[in-house]
This record gives sequence, C-alpha cells and structure tokens, in this order.
Amino acid sequence: MGKEFVKDITAMDVDFAQWYTDVVTKADLIDYSSVRGSMIIRPYGYALWENIKQELDARIKETGHENVYMPLFIPESLLQKEKDHVEGFAPEVAWVTQGGSEPLAERLVVRPTSEVLFCEHYKNIIHSYRDLPKLYNQWANVVRWEKTTRPFLRTLEFLWQEGHTAHATDEEALQETIKMLNVYADVCENVLAIPVVKGQKTEKEKFAGAKFTYTIESLMHDGKALQAGTSHHFGDGFAKAFGIQYTDKDGKLQYVHQTSWGFTTRIIGAMIMVHGDDRGLVVPPKAAPVQLMIVPIAQHKEGVFDFAYDLKERLSGIARVDIDASDKKPGWKFNEYEMKGIPLRLEVGPKDIEQGHVILARRDTGEKITVPLEDLETKVPAILEQIQQNLFDRAKQHRENKTSIAKDLLELENILEKEQGFIKAMWCGDRECEDNIKEETGATSRCMPFDQEAVSDKCVCCGRKADKLVYWAKAY
Repeated sequence: MGKEFVKDITAMDVDFAQWYTDVVTKADLIDYSSVRGSMIIRPYGYALWENIKQELDARIKETGHENVYMPLFIPESLLQKEKDHVEGFAPEVAWVTQGGSEPLAERLVVRPTSEVLFCEHYKNIIHSYRDLPKLYNQWANVVRWEKTTRPFLRTLEFLWQEGHTAHATDEEALQETIKMLNVYADVCENVLAIPVVKGQKTEKEKFAGAKFTYTIESLMHDGKALQAGTSHHFGDGFAKAFGIQYTDKDGKLQYVHQTSWGFTTRIIGAMIMVHGDDRGLVVPPKAAPVQLMIVPIAQHKEGVFDFAYDLKERLSGIARVDIDASDKKPGWKFNEYEMKGIPLRLEVGPKDIEQGHVILARRDTGEKITVPLEDLETKVPAILEQIQQNLFDRAKQHRENKTSIAKDLLELENILEKEQGFIKAMWCGDRECEDNIKEETGATSRCMPFDQEAVSDKCVCCGRKADKLVYWAKAY
C-alpha cells in the first residue's frame, strides 16, 4: 500500500508519539480545547467509550453493585481527614476559592477521586451488620492537575467509573478487590483484545491510603507499559479516619473494611497503542461503534444504491452496520475507514450484484474475501470473531516478544538501552533498590504478578536474597 494512502499519519517507527497524536485527531476521536491539557471527545471517540462503558457497567451490575452519583466538590476539611490520601493527591488537586463575587469561607476541591465523599456518606447510612455490604459504583468525571498531558492517556479532566464498597470483614473486602480486578481484566482481554498481567503494586506505587493496590498492566506497541486498571484494598484505615462503624451480630461496634477500584478513558489510549498501525486505528469488533461499513461501488448505476441499503437492513440484526452513501470516491472511503479502524468493510458494485456475492475486507490483515450473498449471515459474525481473536493473539505475541529476564542491574540497563518492554527481575523488597532502579534506568515497578516464578534468587539491584518477581518497564 502506497505512502500516499496514509500520508496524514506519521509512521510509528519514525515518531511513535507523533503517530499517536495523528491518529487521535485524524480518526476524529478528539479535538483540543482552549484549556491546556483538556480534550473534546468527538462522537466517534465517545461512541467507543460508550461501548466500553456498556460492557463494563453490565459486569459491575452482574456482581451486585448499584450505580450512584456523588458531588463534584469536596470541602477541604473533608479531604484532610485521611492523611496519606490527601498527601498523595495534594500536587494534583484543583481548588475553588470563590463563588460568584464572594470568596469562599472554606476552599473546595474539584474531585480528583471520591473516597472521602463515599466515606462521609457511608458513615451516615451504615449502622448495623444488616446494612452490609454496601456495593456502590459511580460513572463520573474527575480533575487532576497534570503537568504533562496527552489525549486519553493523561488529561486534566477525564471520565471513569469508580467503585466504592464497604464490608463487614477484611477477608470480604479482599475478595471484592480481587473480583473487580478480574472484571477489569475480562473487559480488557475479551472486549478490547488487550492482554494484561495481573498483580500487586509495591508499597511505593500503591494508591494513597490503601492497604494493598492490585493492578492490570498492559504493554503498548512501542514497548512501554500502561496501567490499565486498579483495584484497592483499604482495610479499615479510611473507616477509622471517618468513624464508619457498625454493630455486629453480638452487639459490638466494629469498623467496616473498604475497597475502591477505577477504570478510565485512558483505556482508549491503550487500545490505540496496542492495536494501531501505520494506517491508523484498528478497533476490536466488540468495542467498535461500527463493526461493518458498507461501501457501494459505482453507486450511481441503477440498483446499486438500493441493494446496499437492503444489505444494511438485512445485516443490522447481526452486527453494528453503517453505510457510506456519500458522493466521495471509493478510494477516499476506503482510506477513511481504514484510518478509523472499522473491523470489516463490505464492498458491493454492479458486477458483484450480478454474480451474487460481495467483497469483505478485513482491517486487521487487509485480506479481501469474496462471500456469496446467501452466506453473509454466517460469514460476517464468524469473520468478526476471527478478527477479535487475531488482535488478542497478535498483541499477546508482541508482549511475549518484548518480555525479557534480567538478573542484575547491568543486564536490566542493557536490555532497556536496546529496546523497551517488560523485564522480569527479582527484587528484595527494599524501597531503596526500587528507587535506584528508576534513577539508573528510568524503569518503574509495574507489579508483582500473581503468577510468581523464580528467574533468579538474588535482587536485580543489590544482589541480596530475593523471592519476589517484579515486572519492570518504562511506562506512560
């Protein structure tokens, strides 16, 4: 395929950052707003988010959670109640100091996350063991005053869901934390075709105020890691700070045990960087706003236009179908829908109608398949499923190709100098070693995977005895 076909998109291997920017703008996902670091999510980008949201929301509700909505503003005094939490978010908070023409008696925070709001509410509504568990989730926007921004990956304002639950015991809270991490992994792998590594964050990298943070980590095309979702086990730390207690079956006062978990619009950035290519987006069928785009060929000729619309109506029950009946040339349309990553394109012209078939073009492989009209109802879903599976398999193979093992710091440095990727290495558990690795190589600990293995018996940094395997990488 000639370079002129994708002249609007920088090649990935030339400048990956510019390629990403080109894709999110040229594929009509976002536009830039007049506020630094903020983005306008355009209809195609928002339709992607709606599909992801629908898939995740259904799973959240299937696990017994209810959707609620909390206020946008948090009083400063409320934020200050959990010391570690406020210190963790202090550099990123946006403050409201004036309402109308009057200065506020107390500053308000534009929510960076809603733990303290849920805690205040839970204190008011939880009194007895009969009130537990409380399984709440909200879909909302949050604001974090980031210094360096990039569309979807890191913006001042972003969309997400945040689950907040309260339980009678620490064990129940732990089970909830793992359960919701698995829900996130399911959406990533089975909807977005993004393979993930599940594990626990180190003390340094855990959420501010959490007892443990669990994470799913993904690897982008350029070999950098991206945190795709996190689930936090709070224990009773927040409950003690906010006085959230219940009377147990024996009439004794106990503190609740809490969790929180979040999944954001940055996952769209992950999808772009895992599956995209030099032609633009490649969208997994299960997430695609349009799964099949019909492009009539020589549509000015008698019968073609009507035939294409009949096909759209016929296939709408088995896939999300659209048609481009504009007067633009077929080549322009092909280019446009390649760039937007639409999984499957159906081409039909006078000769195809006469011969009783259509052409299906796969976005993932570029393959063109001639399909008899009578086979469309079975072929279209089958090919979409093949594309979905192929994207996952391809991404998983890419991750495996870019996963290395390092047994000492020099080996870790040499690997990172040659190429990016996941590096599996042992760690003694010392914060100083973790800091040194970042300082020397730029790599951070991504997670201690649940599936542990011993690639050595010594810490990659200090050489002392180590029994924790950690995934390290440079990250977004």
